[in-house]
Amino acid sequence: MGMIQLDAYVLLVSGQDRYSFLDGLSTNKVDCSCSTVLTTTNAKIIDVLDVIEVGENLAVVGYGPYKEAVLNHLQPRILQQDVTIRDITSINNVYVSTEEPHQQQGLTISQSYLGWLVVASVKNPLKGTMSEAEFTDYRTRQLIPYPEFEISPNVHPFNCGLHHLVHEAKGCYIGQEVLTRMRSRDKMGKQLVQVPSGAQDATSNGTEFALAIRRI
Repeated sequence: MGMIQLDAYVLLVSGQDRYSFLDGLSTNKVDCSCSTVLTTTNAKIIDVLDVIEVGENLAVVGYGPYKEAVLNHLQPRILQQDVTIRDITSINNVYVSTEEPHQQQGLTISQSYLGWLVVASVKNPLKGTMSEAEFTDYRTRQLIPYPEFEISPNVHPFNCGLHHLVHEAKGCYIGQEVLTRMRSRDKMGKQLVQVPSGAQDATSNGTEFALAIRRI
């Protein structure tokens, strides 16, 4: 098992409407812990979120540099709903593990599109066992995209291998019409593929494989 600390933010979403609020703004069905995507009106990615049930709250974990864009997207859309969002990034560290870690007191563990996500207090940090290079090797072997490599505001979820996070039977979220039309017409543009390491158009380069977004 390998574990590495991520550059991530953690938001705590509270209130009776917490599920319906996030469900109505993202691509996947949010009725339990899951990974989902926030998209713009033209279906470009704002961030990929991991939503984790924590008691009467939902912890929302995303990529650190995208936090302000996510807050600017979520906060104005609360309107009359019973929803409160608090930024608890400063008191939490976020890790990803390649295998399910052992449950320990003080850890919040959830399955993610990245592997297994672990949220721990900064007062009790975990020891990383995987380097950035090893994390890239893991991602390129498993065809897993990552922000600022494959995932960016310039692509939609189908471009970067996140088809499984776009629920086929769900409507009424920002970007839904565009994604539904692309899927129904089978015209989803470029796709994330595994290619030989060192490929000229590689977005992530591992020692054995690389990832690239190509028209196929």
